[in-house]
Amino acid sequence: MTVIDIENDESRTGSSVGRTIPRWTRACLLDHLIAGRGVAVLLRGGRQAALIRTEAGVLYAVGNIDPAGRAAVMSRGIVGDRAGVPVLASPLLKQVYSLEDGQCLDDPALSLPVFAVRVDDGIVSVSDEPITLEHAATGG
Repeated sequence: MTVIDIENDESRTGSSVGRTIPRWTRACLLDHLIAGRGVAVLLRGGRQAALIRTEAGVLYAVGNIDPAGRAAVMSRGIVGDRAGVPVLASPLLKQVYSLEDGQCLDDPALSLPVFAVRVDDGIVSVSDEPITLEHAATGG
């Protein structure tokens, strides 16, 4: 599934005074996501995200372009966990990436961008820009 959301969703993100307003792409209904499988989402500006729902029901979004194979296939990767860390294995060369921070657990030189995910009224949205590790670590 690839989704393009063309509706402007800035009205739900708050005031723009003194800060950058995050933009969001609505991807799909939460009920349409199957645990353990990913879907590709085309974000505004042309970026791609792999939206993943784990067996535990947690949502993650990481870049859909495989850093090693350079193909848009991460949404078709193998979802699992490694020592309690939710992971996504590339369907091409099988490198394993943390869904929490995008870091490759097999090769520290590789990583995926990580996108924020939210659910509003049963609709899953993905941020149009990736979050930074510093941003994720501070929670803001």
